Amino acid sequence: MSSLWAQLLRSDLPPDLFEDLSFAVFGLGDTAYDKFCWAAKKLSRRLNSLGAQEICERGEGDDQHQLGLDGALQPWTQSLMSSLLSRYPLPAGIEVVPETTTPPSRVTIQDLAEPSTKKDTPDTWKDDPLQIDDTFHTAVVRANKRITSESWYQDVRHLDLEFEAQDEIQYNPGDVALIHPRAPPADVQDFLELLHWEDAADNPITITRTMEDQSLPNHLPLQPQQTTLRTLLSKHVDFRAVPRRVFFQYLRYFTTDEREVETLDDWLSPAGADDLYEYCHRPRRTIHEIMTEFRNVSIPRDYIFDVLPPLRPRQFSIASSIKEHPNRIQLCIAIVKYRTKLKVPRRGICTMYLSGLQIGETLRVGVQRGLISLPPSPSTPVICIGPGTGIAPMRALIEERVRDGSSSNTLYFGCRSAAQDEHYASEWAALVARQQLVYRVAHSRDGKEGEARVYVQDRIREDSKRVWALLEEGTWVYISGSSNKMPTAVKAALAEAAEVEGGLDKEASVRYVSVMIREGRLLEECWS
Repeated sequence: MSSLWAQLLRSDLPPDLFEDLSFAVFGLGDTAYDKFCWAAKKLSRRLNSLGAQEICERGEGDDQHQLGLDGALQPWTQSLMSSLLSRYPLPAGIEVVPETTTPPSRVTIQDLAEPSTKKDTPDTWKDDPLQIDDTFHTAVVRANKRITSESWYQDVRHLDLEFEAQDEIQYNPGDVALIHPRAPPADVQDFLELLHWEDAADNPITITRTMEDQSLPNHLPLQPQQTTLRTLLSKHVDFRAVPRRVFFQYLRYFTTDEREVETLDDWLSPAGADDLYEYCHRPRRTIHEIMTEFRNVSIPRDYIFDVLPPLRPRQFSIASSIKEHPNRIQLCIAIVKYRTKLKVPRRGICTMYLSGLQIGETLRVGVQRGLISLPPSPSTPVICIGPGTGIAPMRALIEERVRDGSSSNTLYFGCRSAAQDEHYASEWAALVARQQLVYRVAHSRDGKEGEARVYVQDRIREDSKRVWALLEEGTWVYISGSSNKMPTAVKAALAEAAEVEGGLDKEASVRYVSVMIREGRLLEECWS
């Protein structure tokens, strides 16, 4: 995609290059981020400037919408279909397939002749695609340690994963580890029983792809490789997800119960969108929970990948430098536990899987390029802002720079309490003692009653004179953590330093920060 975009940006392209091209764009975005659907907007504008004709108003999906991406995708799809049928009418005698017609399945599943006598063994079969994927490597768990106080509400873990020397693991600060989660065996068994698949759960099967244009989960064992229904539910599909609208459409295909049909028809209608939100998205009901209430739905196993979303690998920012920890990857992970609006307990499928790993156990780990790059010279100062588990890439970056001989490192860390959740505090103290780090921490809940809470942006304001001097030296700034209000507040504090200490007016100070972003001297790795 980047090479295509570079070609589209060429200044020598004629303005009528795409005069015969019609196009439509739907962007995937999240309004928690500043540049919402930015790629879709830029692509749409550039194609228009080169003479292409946009046949449908650009769609902008928002993960923050009460219905998720479906809130914008559904009406946009209908608008696109109307536009296409208007411009390119179907030939005589051919009609649009009704929405009530069950589409073909993505795969067919065949039983093998000999049933298996082994049960609940997701790794029974040879040639598991994940095991032979050379972009993933086998790691041994060397540490899985809670680094928040035992009495603290949040369980944050430090994981130390070791690889064989011959794997030659390489990564840079800001890169992420890819880990495939596994569903808890008890949940898998319960869901098998809900689908009435328990009797054949461990029988060997083969999967044959029938729809080449439809996606399937990563590392899925396709024919002639063997697998089982239990393995598919354990490793490849996510029955604990909050479903999208299409899931309910498939329930409608596979039930004949009059009350279920009536309910589903209502939810799938435009007038029933709010009712669907109140039932599913607002309380965050999972597929597993919904299936306990739609007992008359009978899902054919060929449709497992149409009905259930893929169990995707999770991304975790690497919290270590390969120079400091050869053949190892270290992670700083918050174990996801919460209660829904219905007071139902929830657990993150991957973080709970990781929290249960014992010393000496193995798992497959991949490495993906991140968004962070280091300054060309170790002498260039850096300011790192990483509250909470946003400390992970900041720890990797600081370790790398210290190994490269740099001492021009400043870290702003934010947490609630020094005694409860100040991650890696002893490490920062040691670096401060060696004059390799300036460490500024904001404990938002340790102040006296009635005092305003202090966050990382407040510490930056307190240090505005020093911060401005560093910025004028060409300092690179890194922001990592939650994408809610923190990144915007930090950039506002930097702009305020430019205004107060640099004498810039408000508009110019905001531009100053924007120029840092454009020049690649201010980098963010944030998540919602």
